Amino acid sequence: MVVKDTELPHLRRCVELAAEALRAGDEPFGSVLVGADGKVLAEDHNRVASGDRTRHPEFELARWSAAHMSPEERTAATVYTSGEHCPMCAAAHAWVGLGRIVYVASSDQLGAWLAELEVPAPPVRTLSIQEVAPGVAVDGPVPELTEDIRALHFRFHRRTG
Repeated sequence: MVVKDTELPHLRRCVELAAEALRAGDEPFGSVLVGADGKVLAEDHNRVASGDRTRHPEFELARWSAAHMSPEERTAATVYTSGEHCPMCAAAHAWVGLGRIVYVASSDQLGAWLAELEVPAPPVRTLSIQEVAPGVAVDGPVPELTEDIRALHFRFHRRTG
């Protein structure tokens, strides 16, 4: 997987947003929606600690894009994210017609980290984005930032476990 140098700042921002989520007592996930011109349109971090387990940043960005962007703009946009979309978020991404996804850490990597920490399996089976939304262009993981995300997950689960 090759990430352009111009994309790394967006991915670093995803790591920062994941750290913000962690500081807020939430699971460390963060995402950035970028238009075709490279402009950041929206960003968010995980908010599932509120009790609503659907408050993933990728899902929120899909909702935001449906309300604020034309279908053509959505198709040309890129979602950068700290972790590969879960099935719910991948479906939302595809249903609203967003373009490419670039993630730092894969679901397989996250699953291995959580197993190492003896975290119980989630209620929804982990699937790759391509299994849920085969028409979406996907790039990841991004090795130069993966350890940063791993460290955030270890901090979160050691604190809550």
